[in-house]
Parts: sequence; structure tokens; C-alpha cells
Amino acid sequence: MRTHTGENPYQCSYCEKAFKQSSNLINHLITHTGEKSFECMKCGKKFSTNAHLVSHLKTHTGEKPFRCSQCFKAFTQKGHLKRHMGTHTGTKPFQCSHCDKAFTLNNNLTVHLRTHTGEKLYQCSHCDKSFFQNFSLIRHVRTHTRKKPYKCDQCDKAFATKKSFINHKNQSTHNVGESYQCIQCDKSFTEKHFLSNHQLTHTVDNKPHLKYFEES
Repeated sequence: MRTHTGENPYQCSYCEKAFKQSSNLINHLITHTGEKSFECMKCGKKFSTNAHLVSHLKTHTGEKPFRCSQCFKAFTQKGHLKRHMGTHTGTKPFQCSHCDKAFTLNNNLTVHLRTHTGEKLYQCSHCDKSFFQNFSLIRHVRTHTRKKPYKCDQCDKAFATKKSFINHKNQSTHNVGESYQCIQCDKSFTEKHFLSNHQLTHTVDNKPHLKYFEES
């Protein structure tokens, strides 16, 4: 009967949204907590809802049931098609009442309006920071909870990703005492690519010479 009366008794404790059914509230709460319990058995990616997982699975099967009537591009999700259609029509029906910006989707307008009101619905449970958008909160929470297994053996820094760790290791600050020396003129450089550029100034045999050593 609540679907007919419009009653929404299940209120979110994080924001002002309310729902007719408790199951809908439970699904919504996941957007605040960042919990991802639905895992893809093909690639290991995890999702907050089963609907998102089902949509993701189409990227493995190649299924794209939503096709654009203008250019015949196909999409895995109806929302992606709707967003794409705006590129053909240029229609932006959702106008901001505070400035001259307009949006193709109402959700985008809703998020934009918060920049005027200063409303930040998404509060970090680890510190006092809050955010306009849920994905910004999720990204921030990782700074509190994400493990950093890649530890530098020359300083006390640790990194969450291997890429960040490698970038750090390649910094010249950890290469003190190391040089790349030109064998033709004995000039030395802290980084190999500087030496390579320097070698171009030598034309003997038209072959650059490289000697690497560690200073004592």
C-alpha cells in the first residue's frame, strides 16, 4: 500500500533520502559505506550492488543491448546511451538557477547545486572532512584505510600501488653517490637520460659511449 500512498518510512541516516522498502535503503546505504560485496568471477572486480555487477559482466560477454538510433553506437547500460544521446541533440534541459550552467542529466545538476549551497552530504567517518559527491568520499576514505605494502628500503615511505613505489625509487634523491659519466670528456650526470642528451654533442665515430659507476 505504501507504493500508492507515497509513504517513505525508511530514512537514510547519512543523507535526506528515504525509501518505501527496507531493501532499497540497504542498497542505498552501500553508496555511503563503500562496501563492495558483489565480485566478478572473471576478473575479480567488486561492486556495491548486484545490478552494477550484472552491468559489468556485459563487458566480458560483449553484450551491448542499448543502441543509439542516430549513429548506431551500442552501450552496455541504458544510462550510458542516454548520456551519449545528448552529444547528438545538444539538449541540456536542466538549468542551474544560480548561474548559467545547464546539464543533460538531472543528477549532474543536483551535484552542481551543492557547489552553490555548500551542502556536503558525504561525511568521512575517520576525520571531519565532507564532500559534495559520494565517489569523492570513497576516494578520500582510502587515504585512511588503504594498505601500503610497497615499502622503500632507503627511507620510511610506503605506497599503496607498485607504480607509485617505482616512481619514488626512480627519484634521484635515492641515487646519491651514483653517477653516469661520459667516457669522452669525463663529465658526469645524476640521471642516465641527461647523459644520453649530452652524448649527442660528441661525434666521434658517431657512437655514444656510456660508463656507469658508483662513487665511493
